[in-house]
Amino acid sequence: MFPSALIELIEKIKMPHRIAILAGTVVLLAGLFIYLIYLPKSEEIERLEGDVQRLTQSLNQAKIKARSLAKFQEEYKTVSEQFREALNLLPNEREIPALLRSITQQGSDSKLEFILFSPQRERPKDFYVEIPFSLEVNGTYHDVAVFFDKIGRMDRIVNITEVSMKPVAELSTMLSTRCEAVTYRFKGQMDEKPAEKKK
Repeated sequence: MFPSALIELIEKIKMPHRIAILAGTVVLLAGLFIYLIYLPKSEEIERLEGDVQRLTQSLNQAKIKARSLAKFQEEYKTVSEQFREALNLLPNEREIPALLRSITQQGSDSKLEFILFSPQRERPKDFYVEIPFSLEVNGTYHDVAVFFDKIGRMDRIVNITEVSMKPVAELSTMLSTRCEAVTYRFKGQMDEKPAEKKK
């Protein structure tokens, strides 16, 4: 009974009013949909898009840092290898006497006569110590050149500096050669102990 009465009531409403009621109902439903469903979902979508953007930026920064870390690890490995190679080129405290004997042997093999072989005071630098010693040898220019070449080919670093040459006697082919030979060692615990005692 109720549906038939409702239909009769609707039939009594004029067509323009029916259209207006329909339009109002559609607008009301659309408004409710927008207010109750669309707007909250839009805000959530906007928030999620912001989160995605921030996470994407964080991920990109993490990738950049990961690439940088790999690069730094590779550089560290290279530097460590170079440092180990440098350590092999510099004698430690115990190897110095053997190194000096090797230098005198190189001189003897080069047919030089040693006149002076005098260790000098060590010269501390930032992270290494210079170990100089004065040399004076007699021999021909060729023999001295061979000696210097052999020193340059040694496994350990030895630099020859302050070279001066003069004939042993007037018109002699024998030369008296004075120079300073310098080798090096890294600073170690023995160098640090005096500083600790001062504290």
